[in-house]
Amino acid sequence: MSVDVITFGCRLNAQESEVIREQAQAAGLADTVVVNTCAVTAEAVRQSQQAIRRIRRRRPNAQIVVTGCAAQIEPSNFAAMPEVSLVLGNEEKLSARVWQAQRAAGGARGAIAAEEKIRVNDIMAVRETAAHLIDGFEGRARAFVQVQNGCDHRCTFCIIPFGRGNSRSVPMGEVVAQIRRLCSQGFREVVLTGVDLTGYGSNLPGTPALGALVKKILKHVPELARLRLSSIDPVEVDRELLDAFAREARLMPHLHLSLQAGDDLVLRRMKRRHGRADAIALCAQLRASRSDLVLGADLIAGFPTETEEMFARSLDLVDACGLTHLHVFPFSPRPGTPAARMPQVPRETVKRRAQALRAKGEKAFRHRLDLEVGRSRRVLVESGERGHTEQFIPVQIRSTMQPGTIVGVVIAGHDGRELLAACPPAC
Repeated sequence: MSVDVITFGCRLNAQESEVIREQAQAAGLADTVVVNTCAVTAEAVRQSQQAIRRIRRRRPNAQIVVTGCAAQIEPSNFAAMPEVSLVLGNEEKLSARVWQAQRAAGGARGAIAAEEKIRVNDIMAVRETAAHLIDGFEGRARAFVQVQNGCDHRCTFCIIPFGRGNSRSVPMGEVVAQIRRLCSQGFREVVLTGVDLTGYGSNLPGTPALGALVKKILKHVPELARLRLSSIDPVEVDRELLDAFAREARLMPHLHLSLQAGDDLVLRRMKRRHGRADAIALCAQLRASRSDLVLGADLIAGFPTETEEMFARSLDLVDACGLTHLHVFPFSPRPGTPAARMPQVPRETVKRRAQALRAKGEKAFRHRLDLEVGRSRRVLVESGERGHTEQFIPVQIRSTMQPGTIVGVVIAGHDGRELLAACPPAC
């Protein structure tokens, strides 16, 4: 058997999983499963641990390597699991030398002391990040390109900076080279990823912002059909990025914003750098620059000290900002963060508020589906009969087509979950 990689969490992890797969296979490892973990919530960590136990039951002889943010932050907890052969940090997992050393060691399991399984260094000491050139993305029609890693901000609920380190960016020339390589492999759409994507360039000469990078990519890679951004911080959106959305048709009209809450006091206690009015104004500005733009957001339900009135302002933010795609997180205290020491909201209340936010999001999404009926859209086919529009709305195209194809369709209806396209011209 070859190397299998199980990915949890963000798009950045998905991109790094492809680097891991290529490097581990190139090193000659076999019968190995790598679990690339997420630490954004306690539930994400628990899911990774459950997956490790399932893998061992199904593949009793496989070597299980654990890496990712949860492994970086809690290496001893994973090393103590008898199923685990090796724990790698977020920097180590991208090193070809580490995978070669593991192959040279024979990938032996057996009775190894927990501390001997750990290969995790101080992520805060890392000052640079590099482009990792990969040939493709297994089972995917779109490619992810890491342009930034780490975060210099310290939101009170977030443990991720301790898993990713401080902000560092890939030089623009290297990003362009990676995207050209992916285009030569047949990819039509690329997603730029990072931990704090709009923090791009802060450590580079001249401190170029994300908007400058987007414009450079679109100028110097004309063969790229579609460019998309992953989650961004609303306070860091720069003028060039707004201009790119207004002028560049190849920049997809979909943005996911890290809003987190709709109440100003909660936002201050989260140590966010924007207020409610800032979020609403930015969404209006974005829509003014691009009429077909669709917005999504991360929202946390039940943050410590959140009252019913405060939560109501988060619920109302969905309408005030015109949000379509919601990622709702029931607040989960992460040990080591300031929010974990604040007065907690009862768990049942947290769950109830998360359910209310999700219901609000489902209603907003269904409304968007209604608005799409009768419109012409261009769909990136990701499986034989499904894909996503420019606005990242899922579509069933009712015709088997080659993944990676971009096809024009007319939206005939929807089933409440995805759009249903009329038969495209190619069928």
